[in-house]
Amino acid sequence: MKKLERKIKTTGKEVSSRLTPWQKVQTCRHPQRHDVNDYIKLIVENFTELHGDRLFGDDRAIRCGFGQIAGHTVALIGQQKGRNVNERIACNFGMPHPEGYRKALRIMRLAEKFGKPVITFVDTPGAHPGVEAEERGQSEAIAKNIWAMSQIKVPIVSVVIGEGGSGGALAISVSDRIVMLENSVYSVISPEGGAAILWKDGAKSAEMAEALKMTADDLKAFGIIDEIIPEPPGGTHYDSPIVADLISKSICRHLETLTEKTVGTLLQERYERFRKIGAYTEGS
Repeated sequence: MKKLERKIKTTGKEVSSRLTPWQKVQTCRHPQRHDVNDYIKLIVENFTELHGDRLFGDDRAIRCGFGQIAGHTVALIGQQKGRNVNERIACNFGMPHPEGYRKALRIMRLAEKFGKPVITFVDTPGAHPGVEAEERGQSEAIAKNIWAMSQIKVPIVSVVIGEGGSGGALAISVSDRIVMLENSVYSVISPEGGAAILWKDGAKSAEMAEALKMTADDLKAFGIIDEIIPEPPGGTHYDSPIVADLISKSICRHLETLTEKTVGTLLQERYERFRKIGAYTEGS
């Protein structure tokens, strides 16, 4: 039995190390993969949830509140997809409406008022693209969050725990530090969406996932993210306590560095962080 167990672990590590970008997309969409609710239970103490954007309603695709992570009192904002069919419908399959982003911004402003860091957990295929979301100002809500987060006067740390899709993810991840779980993805569009736009063929999603360079390894090499948190073979749901502990330690490590900075330094470095992303050449 011990010999077989060792072989299973070794094989699992070998398979995980060879996952293609498309396979990582499938892994981060696994129905049992841990979401923000699991991490709140495992690493957040005294969590108090806050609801509503004070304008329209309460979007369950985004969960917000205050709590303590290893002694640090923080504002926590996380996207959730739901577990079963009813929960997924209630959470709109993790695709927030404008009121979700406005709720998130309200909590960020509250954190800023009381001098508390902001922690965000990113896990969305993208913002809701429906007519009702556009009627209520989806693009304005996302743009306002991006603008406001660039000026929030407290440290912000974002953790990509699953899918980081398009502006739906960027609206809560304009941060001082961005960390990603090993099998998570972060991109301007989903592979299916990119394949449909460029090639009019959803069957080329695997090819698009490769072209988008959306994995944690690619983004770390580009300097877009700061840290990769390892996962057990198969995904986070195979050993959630270890993954949660690694996330907690990563958040605290970055907070300890960021809280030592002055507000002016914090904002200037955040601005420069996003200005330097990308590469270009100039013609003669």
